[in-house]
Amino acid sequence: MGRKYFGTDGIRGLVGVAPITPDFVMRLGYAAGKVLAKSTGSSGRPTVLIGKDTRISGYMLEAALEAGFAAAGVDVMLAGPMPTPAIAYLTRALRLSAGVVISASHNPYQDNGIKFFSEHGTKLPDAVEYEIEAAIDEPMECVEPQKLGRAKRLFDAQGRYIEFCKSSFPNELDLKGLKIVVDCAHGAAYHIAPPVFHELGAEVISIGATPDGYNINAGFGATAPQALSAAVVEHKADLGIALDGDADRLIMCDAAGRLYNGDELLYVMVRDRMATGPVAGAVGTLMTNMALEVAFKELGIGFARAKVGDRYVLEVMQEKGWLFGGEGSGHLLALDKHTTGDGIVSALQVLSALKRGGKSLAECCGELTLYPQTLINLKVAPGFDWTRNAAMVAEKDAVERELGDAGRVLIRASGTEPLIRVMVEAKNAQMAESMARRIADKVAPA
Repeated sequence: MGRKYFGTDGIRGLVGVAPITPDFVMRLGYAAGKVLAKSTGSSGRPTVLIGKDTRISGYMLEAALEAGFAAAGVDVMLAGPMPTPAIAYLTRALRLSAGVVISASHNPYQDNGIKFFSEHGTKLPDAVEYEIEAAIDEPMECVEPQKLGRAKRLFDAQGRYIEFCKSSFPNELDLKGLKIVVDCAHGAAYHIAPPVFHELGAEVISIGATPDGYNINAGFGATAPQALSAAVVEHKADLGIALDGDADRLIMCDAAGRLYNGDELLYVMVRDRMATGPVAGAVGTLMTNMALEVAFKELGIGFARAKVGDRYVLEVMQEKGWLFGGEGSGHLLALDKHTTGDGIVSALQVLSALKRGGKSLAECCGELTLYPQTLINLKVAPGFDWTRNAAMVAEKDAVERELGDAGRVLIRASGTEPLIRVMVEAKNAQMAESMARRIADKVAPA
């Protein structure tokens, strides 16, 4: 069954353009509320937690969601600006029916979106999303006045989540003696991440921590990590930590300004856990670098690839009973610490590995050399199907024949933007780049 509204990470788009409009979001809240009310049954009135990032449109969409839930007879708790994984944690900790995040993650401020968490702090299963989609298209009504939902603010959300993040770091360790640059992407972690690392003992230099509603992800954060590298070198810091707008991604850098992506950080996390016990396996995606797969196999660790998207990584992890997974983009999961990808918690797992082993990031990644990989994002018209582009298919086939077993080609449509992503891995960077460009050149500009 195809999705009408939900993508790989909720519903996302340009604000003011369907479906990211106040009327649709109100109907979405109502539809989700009706589905939740049905699943709650006689166990009491359902309550949902709503959080958001720092986009100016968050105020408007928050009010629309609140109205929709109230019309369905669902109570609402408002957390204000909070990281996406914070809403997952608080939903579970407070025993609520669901959590909702208003965010477009790493996208620019003009975009926004809605994503849901279940009562267990995990992404909603596809079946529930399909049920909500079906309910959206039904007429919107309103429960009787005495059954309308209420709304209240969760004033201690920040403190609760800071303590949760700190609890994921070993009690016997601290961050004293480390100078760390923390880049919050002018996003939802601006008032969360710096205190977490500071309270664990680090000297913290914050950048990208002055949101104004319009500057989220603009030149800062995990999708623009050059600012982090420059700040680490400028301040002679030991490490740098970059989050994205909703703080579920992590990119790090060392004192030299060298950046480490999600594949490398997952490797560090898994190697560290191997020192304390066996690790059955780890999950990557179709985009995960081949070098990581080879390295895990040499260590006797199972490896599986999921579709791109942290929700699909989580699904495969749960199917196999494995604890670790992630994406090169910086979504990292450690299910013994959290139910979802969390940039702050993941950074703390990497930092604990460095502290425990007494090694630098470069030393921890010394046995992992990533294969050169070129990724080209092509803007296309909505609904574009690259498999129907004969020239592109032919060029892909030709490149794969040339690569043989010494590389990979992956072409996929983005689940959150009108983009086609062309990725080529090869023995050297020049070959990967030229081959990716050959394929990309077969697509006419949108």
